[in-house]
Amino acid sequence: MTSVEGVVAGRRGGGAVRPGRSLAGRLAARTGGGAVRVFLVLVALFWLMPSVGLLLSSLRSPQQIAESGWWEVFTKPAEITFDNYGQLLSNGKVMGSLLTTAEITVPATVLVVVIGSLAGYAFAWMDFPGRDGWFMVVVGLLVVPVQVALIPVAKLFGAVGLFETTAGVVLFHTAFGLPFAVFLLRNFFAEIPRELLEAARLDGAGELRLFTRVVMPLGGPAIASLGIFQFLWVWNDMLVALIFADSGSPPITVALQQEVRQFGNNIDVLAPGAFVSMVVPLIVFFAFQRQFVSGVMAGAVK
Repeated sequence: MTSVEGVVAGRRGGGAVRPGRSLAGRLAARTGGGAVRVFLVLVALFWLMPSVGLLLSSLRSPQQIAESGWWEVFTKPAEITFDNYGQLLSNGKVMGSLLTTAEITVPATVLVVVIGSLAGYAFAWMDFPGRDGWFMVVVGLLVVPVQVALIPVAKLFGAVGLFETTAGVVLFHTAFGLPFAVFLLRNFFAEIPRELLEAARLDGAGELRLFTRVVMPLGGPAIASLGIFQFLWVWNDMLVALIFADSGSPPITVALQQEVRQFGNNIDVLAPGAFVSMVVPLIVFFAFQRQFVSGVMAGAVK
C-alpha cells in the first residue's frame, strides 16, 4: 500500500483524528433528547402509514377491501389471506413488468453513476479547453424539463429504431440523469484536498489509477447517494415509460396503470402489485441509508 492509499484508507475508516467535535457530532448531540426521538419515531410511522395500509389491503379479499378500510385488519385478523399474491404470481403481465422495470432501472443507474463519476472527475481535476464553459452547459441542462424533450426525442428514436424499446428508455433516463450526476459529483470531487492528488501523482499514479484508487473511495458516499436517487427516479417513472417503452412488455408503473381500467375486477392483483413495486425502492433505500446519510453529512461538513 502506497502512502497515498494509506491516507485514503485512513480517511474512509475514520483513522484520522480531528480536533474538536465535527458538525455531525454536534448535530447528533443536540438531537439526542428523548422528546426529539419520540417526534422522529412518530414522523417515521406517519411516513410509513401508506405503505402499511397498502400491505394490509393486499392481504384482504376484494370484497373486504370494497366494504371497509384496511385498519379493520387489527380487529379482524382472520381476514388476512395470501390469495392475492397467488393471483399476482399467476398474472404473467404484471410479473413480466417487474423484470422489464429491472432491465430499465439497473442499466440506467449504472450508466449514470459511471459516466457521471468520470465526467465529474474530469470537470474537477483535469484541464482541457472550455472546461468551465462546458460545465455551465451541464448546469444549464438541469433546468430543462423532461416534457420539452418528449416529442423531439420520440421522433429521433423513431428514426433510429429505438422507439418502444427498452434500450430507448434506458438512454432517455441516462441522458436526463447525467446533468445532475455531473453537477453533484464534480462539486464533491472538487473538495478533495489537492495535496492528496499531487502526492498520488508523485507516487507514479496516472489519471486512471488516481481516479479508481483515490477519488472513487473518497467519493463513495456521494456516489451511493446519486445511485439511490437515480434508482428511485427511474423505478417510479411512469411518463417516460408510458411513451417510450414497449407496449407489449411495459414497466410495472405502466402495467399497473393499465390494470386500473378494470379496477373493480382485479383489485386482488392491483394491491399486491402496487405494494411489490413500492417495497423494492424502500429496500434499496434502507439498504444504503448509511451511505446516503454519510454523503449528506460529508457535504454539510465540507
